[in-house]
Amino acid sequence: MIFEKQSVQPDSVGSEQLSGTQIAVSPALKTHWRSLLVSFVLSFAVAGIGGSLTVLDAWYFALKQPAWKPPDPAFGLIWSVIFSLTAICAWLGWHACPGRRQRITWLCLLALNAFFNVFWSQLYFKWHRPDWSMVELLFIWQSIVFLMVFIHPYRRLSAWLLSPYLLWVTIAGALNYTTIVLNGPFIS
Repeated sequence: MIFEKQSVQPDSVGSEQLSGTQIAVSPALKTHWRSLLVSFVLSFAVAGIGGSLTVLDAWYFALKQPAWKPPDPAFGLIWSVIFSLTAICAWLGWHACPGRRQRITWLCLLALNAFFNVFWSQLYFKWHRPDWSMVELLFIWQSIVFLMVFIHPYRRLSAWLLSPYLLWVTIAGALNYTTIVLNGPFIS
């Protein structure tokens, strides 16, 4: 369907109004590069905090690992891709949210996911509790699903950009569970 140019009015959040219906458009990089930069800075700040809690010490190397576990250097690359996609997802989602209430909800969901992501590293690497981190991983998984479900009506691409994150957390869950089976019980 072709619309007349004058019937489409851009609004302040990167979408267009047409007869009361919102159509998602990409935020213009030329005008929204600062928010993209903020999104990457915040995303990699979360990665940095989680990374600072990830200590590959004697305890970690003493764990029996499944044969299918990726090599340790692969984790950094995988997480870098995931945090980059999450930054783009957050940026697109921010500009797609039609109002202040949706933007606040979007930010709260992102912050909750960031908290769960960092807390998993604390449980697993600092407190040496793969059993507790397995339970906490379910909260990470749910928070990703909540993010995807929330943003999907406003910006499908933003929701789909979280798919590798959801897949990786699922794989990490299987790895976490296998670590518990091969090494448990874990007692403080």
